[in-house]
Amino acid sequence: MTIRLREITIPDFGPISAPAPLDGERYAQRCRSARASAGTDWLILYADREHLANVMFLSGFEPRFEEALLLLGPQDQHIIITGNECVSYAARSPLPGLEVQLSQTMSLLGQDRSRAPKLTDVLRDAGIGPGDSVGVVGWKYLGAEEWDGGEPPSFLPAAYLEAIRRVAGAVTDRTDVMLHPETGQRSIIDADQIAIFEAAAARSSEMVWNALSQIRPGDREWEAAARMTYRGEPFNVHTMLASGNAATGPVIGLASPGNRVIERGDGVSTAVGLWGGLTARAGLVTDQDAGFEALAANYYEGLLSWYAVADIGVAGGELHSHVSETLARNGLGSMLNPGHLTGHEEWSNTPIRPGSGEPIRSGMHMQVDVIPTPVQDGWALNCEDSVVFADAVLRSELADRHPDVWRRMEARRQFMTEQLGVRLAPSVLPLSSAPMCLPPCWLRSDRIFSCA
Repeated sequence: MTIRLREITIPDFGPISAPAPLDGERYAQRCRSARASAGTDWLILYADREHLANVMFLSGFEPRFEEALLLLGPQDQHIIITGNECVSYAARSPLPGLEVQLSQTMSLLGQDRSRAPKLTDVLRDAGIGPGDSVGVVGWKYLGAEEWDGGEPPSFLPAAYLEAIRRVAGAVTDRTDVMLHPETGQRSIIDADQIAIFEAAAARSSEMVWNALSQIRPGDREWEAAARMTYRGEPFNVHTMLASGNAATGPVIGLASPGNRVIERGDGVSTAVGLWGGLTARAGLVTDQDAGFEALAANYYEGLLSWYAVADIGVAGGELHSHVSETLARNGLGSMLNPGHLTGHEEWSNTPIRPGSGEPIRSGMHMQVDVIPTPVQDGWALNCEDSVVFADAVLRSELADRHPDVWRRMEARRQFMTEQLGVRLAPSVLPLSSAPMCLPPCWLRSDRIFSCA
């Protein structure tokens, strides 16, 4: 395998038009499926600004400023309980027959609590009573190795969980219904959701490339970030852009842009995550650096191995081992799991773990998240994009229902294989508009890696 830098022009894969939103019946189907999987009389899902995706995926609503509960009950009952500010906003949900109830416990401190001060009363009014079985969904769940004896606690506010217990009978944690890495409701998405996420992922890659390709020594970090051309799309993570050099220590990739002046030779890391996909890139603000380029080529080999192995039916543990072994040959590792499920939130869960037998399945929306380590102080290196896995049936449905999306995906695949030399299975559909494009030196962003 020969990895080298070449001057390569990234094609225009086509304009991104706004995809059609999901209709109410699609959300209702998701609700029915989630409640059936839980096997309880009621399924109650928690959401706040940080943990919105479960409720968003089922209802098209996500709370702002405050918290919310989505109640799914008998006879297809759909109830949103939220605070003062989101009662009116919840009307944006297209769920059929949706009832919105006020619980001022969910409102911010100091706001009026005179109309609906007790969540227990609101839950009873919704129809929950003694003897009802209730499944609750928080933002994550504990593994068997994390808890000794008894039922592990649920990841939602204790006050809300206690209120549910006081009103209902048996309460069990069913967060796995939404977040299990293989069978969770959010782990597998359909063609229409793929089309929505593809538009967002393409935009996130465009925003990152705008900053990367135009950065210059003397820019302040916020000036570089301003070139992203943000248009108001909802984020699944704070926008990141951070720089540094050997004197300042490691480049902290999670940091938001600040007032620091970027100098020639600095390491810079940036990432944009929208509802549907994150793109990240990191490199040096220079036009050439032989030592860094050698490190980046070794890292690129690890990325190539990811695409060469990833396919429907491949166990997550197998992919993890293959990428880890490839990186290790060059003295590198992956800081986190080399790949995870993504969507409205940047990370939901992942089958890609050591020893995991959970297979990649058609409809999985995955972040190629191979973050190299170790990297010396003052350097930054990263190349993250999102992909979707689709079997022949799902690919046919995408081509049928969303021909423009399909054409962009096929054009990206062609570019990756013919121009970059990336081997990838037919099931791997790239969502980024700069797929596997890694320029190590950002002042020559036209020089990107390819494999022959």
